[in-house]
Amino acid sequence: MTNVTRIFDFPQYQLKNHELKVAFCTKYNEKWVETSTKEFIRLIDQFSRGLLNMGVKAGDKIAVISSTNRTEWHIADYGILQAGAVNVPIYPTISEEDYAYILNHSESTYCIVSDQELLTKVNSIKDQVASLKEVYTFDEIEGAKNYKEILETGKNEANQKELDAIKAAVKPEDLATIIYTSGTTGKPKGVMLSHNNIVSNVKASDERVPLSEGDKALSFLPICHIFERMVTYLYQYCGISIYFAESIEKISDNLKEVRPEVMTVVPRLLEKVYDKIYAKGAELTGIKRNLFFWAIELGKQYEPYNANGAWYEFKLSIARKLIFSKWQEGLGGNLKILVSGSAALQPTLARVFGAAGMPVMEGYGLTETSPVIAVNDQNNRGWKIGSVGRIVSGVEVKIAEDGEILCKGPNVMMGYYKDPERTADVMTGDYFHTGDIGEIDQDGFLKITDRKKEMFKTSGGKYVAPQLIENDMKQSRFIEQIMVVGEGEKMPAALIQPAFEFVEEWARRHNYQFNGDHESMIKDQRVIDRIQEEVDHYNERFGKWEKIKKFELTPDVWTIDGGHLTPTMKLKRKVIKEKYISLYNRIYDRES
Repeated sequence: MTNVTRIFDFPQYQLKNHELKVAFCTKYNEKWVETSTKEFIRLIDQFSRGLLNMGVKAGDKIAVISSTNRTEWHIADYGILQAGAVNVPIYPTISEEDYAYILNHSESTYCIVSDQELLTKVNSIKDQVASLKEVYTFDEIEGAKNYKEILETGKNEANQKELDAIKAAVKPEDLATIIYTSGTTGKPKGVMLSHNNIVSNVKASDERVPLSEGDKALSFLPICHIFERMVTYLYQYCGISIYFAESIEKISDNLKEVRPEVMTVVPRLLEKVYDKIYAKGAELTGIKRNLFFWAIELGKQYEPYNANGAWYEFKLSIARKLIFSKWQEGLGGNLKILVSGSAALQPTLARVFGAAGMPVMEGYGLTETSPVIAVNDQNNRGWKIGSVGRIVSGVEVKIAEDGEILCKGPNVMMGYYKDPERTADVMTGDYFHTGDIGEIDQDGFLKITDRKKEMFKTSGGKYVAPQLIENDMKQSRFIEQIMVVGEGEKMPAALIQPAFEFVEEWARRHNYQFNGDHESMIKDQRVIDRIQEEVDHYNERFGKWEKIKKFELTPDVWTIDGGHLTPTMKLKRKVIKEKYISLYNRIYDRES
C-alpha cells in the first residue's frame, strides 16, 4: 500500500510504513487498553464482514453517536466504509427532535450509540424513523444489542472474498460520510464528503505536521466533527499513537498519564486552561507572584522566529525555566504543538502559549471543505500569530469583491444531501462560498475578519463586525461569553455572560458579599461597574460607531445543552437574543 486514495486505505498504509504497537488506546475501568495496527485491521475486517452478514449494502447509511472518543468508533467507521456503506456521525448533545430529523433525512438503516443516555434518546424517537432496523451500543447495556455481536458474526471469514470485491469497487470519488452541520438557524444540512475530499485534505495537511513516528496524540474534541476526524486519519497516516481522553473533566489527568506530543483544541479550552493558570498565579505572594506576572507580560509580547531579538530571547529563556516549565509539566510535559480550530483564537493566547513553549497552530476550514483550507506551520516560517496560516497545497482561495473567502479544490464537498437548492446557494462554479470575510496578506497568510452573515448595519448605516469585538472583549477575565447586538439599532450593544467563578474570586478579595447566586451577582452595581471598566478598556481599540455603548449581564452560563452554543461552541445568535429578549429590549429602551 503505497498510495492512499480511499479512507480505509489508511490502516493498511500504516501497517506497511509505520506499524504501531499502540495505534489506538482507550481507558476502560481505570485501565488503558491498547490496540495495535495489526489488531485494528483484523477488527475492522471482522466488523465489515459482520455488516455484510446483516445485509448491509453499498450506499446504505449507518449512524454512529458517541459521547466520548474511543477505539470502537474507529472500528465502526472503517468497518462501515470498507463495506461500501456511508458513515453518518451525529453529535451526542443535540435534541431528540434533531436525532429524528437526521436519521429520517439520511435514511439510516442502523444506528450505533455509545451509552445508556444516548440509547434512551434514540429509543424515544425510534418509532418515528421508518428506515431504522436496529440500534446497537458500544457499552454493555442489558436488553440492548451490542456492537460486539456484529464483530462476532464477522469472525467467520467465508465472505472475505465478497468484502475484498466490495472494497475494490469503492472509488475515491464515492460518498464516504454525511455530516450534519449543527447550524445556528434552521434544520441541519447534510454535508456529503467523498473519500477523496477527506484523503486529499489529510495529504495536504501532512505537509504541515512537525511530528515523528511514535509520537502520541490525545484526542478529545468530538469525533463526529470533521476537524477531529480528519486529524485522527492524519495521525494514522503519520504513525502517531492515538489516546482518547475520558472526558473534559478528566483531561488534566489524562494529559499527565499520556504525556502527548500533540493535541487539537478549540480556543475555549485554551481560555479555560489559561484562566486556571492565571488564578493560581494570582494566589502567589512576594517574589514568586512578581516573577509569574513578569513572565505573563513577557509572553504577551512573544513573536515567533526570534523576531524580538536576543535580549528578549534571553529573558524568555529565564521565564521558561522558572515559570513556563511548570505550565508544560501541568499539560503532560511533552507537548510540541497544539492545533486550534473551530473559532477565532485570541492573539494574546497564541503569544503566551507560544512563549511557554507550547505553540498553537491556528487553522481554518469548514465541514464543507473537509475541513482544512489554511493552517499555520511552525517549521517553514509559516507561523504568523493573528492569521490562520497559508493555504494548504491543492486548494485555491480567492477573495470576492465583498471580502468573502471563496474556496476551490479537491476538499470541497459533493454538496448538501437531498438539497440541490442550498448547494447552489453556496457554489459559484467550482468555488464554495465560505460565508467568512477575510484577506490574504503580502506573505500569503489568510486572516479571517468576520462572518459575512453575522455582520450588521446600525440604523446609521455603519457596518459592525461582531466577532472582532467579541474576540477582543473575551480577553477580559471578567467576561466568559459576549454577543454583540445592534442590527438596525442606533448603536451596538452587548449581552454578556460574566465569568462567574472569577467574579466570585474577585469579590472575595474585595470582601464583597453576594447572596450566592448568579442573579444577585449580575444585579450588584459593583460588578456592573467593574465590567463597565473592562468594556471601556477594550472599546478604545474600535471606531466610534463600533464601540459597545450599553450592555446587560445574563444570569445563566451559556452552554451547548442550554441551547446558547452549537456543538462546536459557536454562538447561536438567534436563540441567545430570544432567550434574553427582555434584556435586549431594556438596552434599547423598549417595552418587553
